[in-house]
Amino acid sequence: MRLRNLTTFVKVARLGSFHAAAQQLHATQPAVSARIVALEDDLGVQLFVRDKSGTRLTARGTQLLPYAEKLLAISQEMREQIQQGTPQRGSLRIGITDTLAYLWLAPLLQHWRQQYPLMSFELTCDVTPALVAQLQNHQLDLALMVTQSQASPELVIEPLCSYPQYWVASPALVSPEQISSTADLSQYPLLSFPRDTRPWHYLRQLFSSLREQPEVIHTCSSVANLIALTCQGVGIALLPAPLIQQQLASGELVRLTTDQTIPELGFCCSWRLDDDRILPRLLADSGREVVLAE
Repeated sequence: MRLRNLTTFVKVARLGSFHAAAQQLHATQPAVSARIVALEDDLGVQLFVRDKSGTRLTARGTQLLPYAEKLLAISQEMREQIQQGTPQRGSLRIGITDTLAYLWLAPLLQHWRQQYPLMSFELTCDVTPALVAQLQNHQLDLALMVTQSQASPELVIEPLCSYPQYWVASPALVSPEQISSTADLSQYPLLSFPRDTRPWHYLRQLFSSLREQPEVIHTCSSVANLIALTCQGVGIALLPAPLIQQQLASGELVRLTTDQTIPELGFCCSWRLDDDRILPRLLADSGREVVLAE
């Protein structure tokens, strides 16, 4: 259950309007509605009735309201005590995958700097398997990384975000009309994230059932270089959509459609279960707010 959803619930309940709540929260009305739906799904109950007369709480919603207000008050008090009463000092070791660093590192650091002005952040940019190992070996305090299929029992893992993935290529290499199946992709060089990462394993699994395997799969740990290589026509790449929006819009890259449904690539926040400090969790929560606010 997310505090942001509870905040939205209290706003709608007090204002009696999704539209008014959206204005005060500086959000869109669909975003406010989505948060309420998520909270209702978490609790398994309906919280509001919307009809011609307006928006009003259900009996369950009325029951929830004082608890939600109390939780938000406690959360605010906790933040004030930590941030103002006893400012956090020292350093925190944060690991981040290159995809998230490419998209979010600057706004994340700006946001954290505002919250914890006396903290220094030691940043490590690496692939997810390496970040997991560093967490397990007490070399990192927090990691923002790709969600793994098998969770490590000594780590806390909470979802951060997920992005659709697109097959893309330079129009100088291939046109969308030339690709209609996964087998068609195998006729071209492919570009991927490094060996043993989740995207790399997905490619190996995808082509494992085909008679014709891709002759070449180039791997690269740098998102910037993967995008550049794809734009330069070196190969076809499967990349998270936010990374290549600008290149698709400009025509540097074209999207390719196949006969396979591509799963979204999920990302998570993780820290050690035996870390009794509250700071890694607070940074993870505020990081999630930054990412999901867009």
